[in-house]
Amino acid sequence: MSIDTVRVDLGARSYDVRIGRGLLARAGAEIAPLVPKGRGVAVLTDETVAGLHLDSLRDGLGGIGMVAHAMAPGEATKGWAGLAEAVDWLLAEKVERRDIVVALGGGVIGDLGGFAAAILRRGVRFVQVPTTLLAQVDSSVGGKTGINSVHGKNLVGAFHQPSLVLADIDLLASLPERDFLAGYGEVVKYGLLGDAAFFDWLEANGPALAAGDAALRQYAVRRSVEMKAEIVARDETEQGDRALLNLGHTFCHALETATGYSGRLLHGEGVAIGCALAFELSQRLGLCPQEAPGRVRAHLRAMGMKTDLADIPGDLPGVDALIGLMLQDKKVVDGRLRFILARDIGAAFVAADVAMEPVRAVLAEALSGR
Repeated sequence: MSIDTVRVDLGARSYDVRIGRGLLARAGAEIAPLVPKGRGVAVLTDETVAGLHLDSLRDGLGGIGMVAHAMAPGEATKGWAGLAEAVDWLLAEKVERRDIVVALGGGVIGDLGGFAAAILRRGVRFVQVPTTLLAQVDSSVGGKTGINSVHGKNLVGAFHQPSLVLADIDLLASLPERDFLAGYGEVVKYGLLGDAAFFDWLEANGPALAAGDAALRQYAVRRSVEMKAEIVARDETEQGDRALLNLGHTFCHALETATGYSGRLLHGEGVAIGCALAFELSQRLGLCPQEAPGRVRAHLRAMGMKTDLADIPGDLPGVDALIGLMLQDKKVVDGRLRFILARDIGAAFVAADVAMEPVRAVLAEALSGR
């Protein structure tokens, strides 16, 4: 298979997303044009990814020097303490403004490493090397970087575009099934928000894709990145259309906060559940066909994914507490939630005037099923 290139068109901040097999082995050729003569790269990763892929990256960089720091794996690292650890290490390694930071890992390392690069010496360049499906199709593209707070998910951060993204499809083979399927939640999101034909394709090809077909995986990543790149180019800092990428995320972020950013609920699992709830809310409001929510849930179930609040282990807060967490979401404007709703599969839109009673009803029904 050949390597695909998707351009994220942002004027002077434009960059390529390279998608295909064997990219880690040729990382040196890909990154070399960005690295100043005589300088190396500083790699932020986590302990799990380091054990799997750090030596391959070092080999792939060839003559480019590399220093690396492996952090504890998991969402809990994406906080103030983890940020301080990353920034202090980069400063200790004397990383300069013209140097390159490489974020090798999933969404946690990508978000954290990108934010560290954004604030280090008021901004250094960085390259994303996403190792999970979720990071390849979503978090590595678009320049959103940040950390979590006790008040909510991703409430502290900056827009800081990478200089290059290398999405090596081969790395997905090392993912545990649960992590792969969590990333698939973000893939499904793209079909649901703006490409009904892609959702049709996923219904037909999702099982083979999950089973390991590399060509199908590459197409799914490429199509997802194409959609995100188009939206980001129109609305880099989420003043309008980019909010569509948050389909399912208002519910998801509240659930992640409620579960303490723990292994009880992975981000992509929360997105899948959140998308199902968003379609449930849309149908309750009379916006989308009655069969649409069922079709969404049927596909998620066919893939063996979490689809309902009942699938989250342990206790959850009640309706009022969940709504309180939703009101801490970044998409709140003048104290009112902006929901991403849908008129049908592939036809999402931003709604700023949703009454809370239907939201309460959807959450109450979902909680009653636990």
